[in-house]
Amino acid sequence: MTATKVSKTRFEKLYRSENDANVKERMLLVLNVVYEKQISAQVARDLHRSKTWASDWLKRYREEGIEGLKNRTKSGRPPDISEETVYEIKNELASSKQGWTTKQVEDLIILKSRIRYHYTHIYRLMHKWGFKQKVPRKVHVNTASKEEKEGFKKEQERYWIISTTKKDSQ
Repeated sequence: MTATKVSKTRFEKLYRSENDANVKERMLLVLNVVYEKQISAQVARDLHRSKTWASDWLKRYREEGIEGLKNRTKSGRPPDISEETVYEIKNELASSKQGWTTKQVEDLIILKSRIRYHYTHIYRLMHKWGFKQKVPRKVHVNTASKEEKEGFKKEQERYWIISTTKKDSQ
């Protein structure tokens, strides 16, 4: 389906029925530029996007039609753990009130899926799944007491001053 074959009313109907917010934003761009004859740079600015973003999506729309505005499947290595297993692990981690160490998460992943990951990858997975470190790393700022800070400061140099008053000369 190309842009020339879709009428404005049909495109507006497709826009209203779209559920994906990203696709809807791209359709709004096309609606304003192609059908409303607005300048793409201005529409991009109104959408708080770059000109390059707008021109890339307009090009995909002109080449592929409405399907070009949708997300494509990403190529790459598929995950080793199934989605069901990830769901189980995430639920178990989220249901616990105490924090989890990377080693504990590794043991849980091995128990549920028989797959062993490096601890740095487990750290990445935890962030991808929406978990944060419960105990932040130590920050050594202002850990000294006021007395320790004052004791650390340099003391003012004490100088002898030669007085030139009459009293001193007598």
